[in-house]
Amino acid sequence: MPLIHRLLAAGALLFLTACASVGFSLFNIPSSLQGGYSFREAAYGAGPSEKMDIYVPLEDSSAKHEVIVFFYGGRWQSGKKEDYRFVGAALARRGFVTVIPDFPKYPDVRFPTFVQAAARSVAWVDDHVDDYGGRQDRIHIAGHSSGAHMAALLTVDTQYLAAEGKDAREVIKDFAGLAGPYAFTPDEPDLMDIFGPPDRYPQMQVTTFVEGREPPMLLLYGQEDRSVKPSNHERLAQRIRDKGGRVEVLTYPELGHIGIVGTFSELGPTSSVVEDMSKFFRANNR
Repeated sequence: MPLIHRLLAAGALLFLTACASVGFSLFNIPSSLQGGYSFREAAYGAGPSEKMDIYVPLEDSSAKHEVIVFFYGGRWQSGKKEDYRFVGAALARRGFVTVIPDFPKYPDVRFPTFVQAAARSVAWVDDHVDDYGGRQDRIHIAGHSSGAHMAALLTVDTQYLAAEGKDAREVIKDFAGLAGPYAFTPDEPDLMDIFGPPDRYPQMQVTTFVEGREPPMLLLYGQEDRSVKPSNHERLAQRIRDKGGRVEVLTYPELGHIGIVGTFSELGPTSSVVEDMSKFFRANNR
């Protein structure tokens, strides 16, 4: 990596410890300079935050491409789609039509409103992705942190897409989650407010809904993660195995909570995360 890239990468990781939007802006620099995709914005609902960015591969533009809907993290209360252009660009350059939706957040809304909005975005993609060069029959769902939690719930709890007139088992081909809090119990004031009262906690835990008939799931986790405990992916993976479902777990010793998504940028940590996820999605030609 050239010296300027190393300096920018160090700056991105430094800023992420204090200001996520500044750090992500640095991660986005290569995506702005290198191209390799076309970019469009669309609305999937009437709400002010119900918009999405769509990244379309330029290479072999006459062909239909597989599709990834990626939900970003932010503790269900922060983030915006523009921060994650580096994710959309990285996946589009690998041949995926990539959709990154915004969604309403706490404190404006509480659970399950943001998951319901996420379901509307996936339903919109199912209806319209053909217009953007995507394959309706090859829609993959992914996310990081709280976004992985939302995407996993859409995958296992069929009520959300059913409310949009969709069958989750038909729409979602598979799921990949980075550092997702799939099986935690809220124990901090903001999280208790987002998901409470306590008798509703099972409804936000992904493990509650696993039956073994879900699409294949890939759980990726950095062993230096100090934000999401490893028990989350361990419990979910064990639940899926107990029910006879399909799950793979990949861990990365050198990555932390932000670093695992930072690998999508050339200024982020060097790792095989993006390639591992891409390989998983392309392998599941069910």
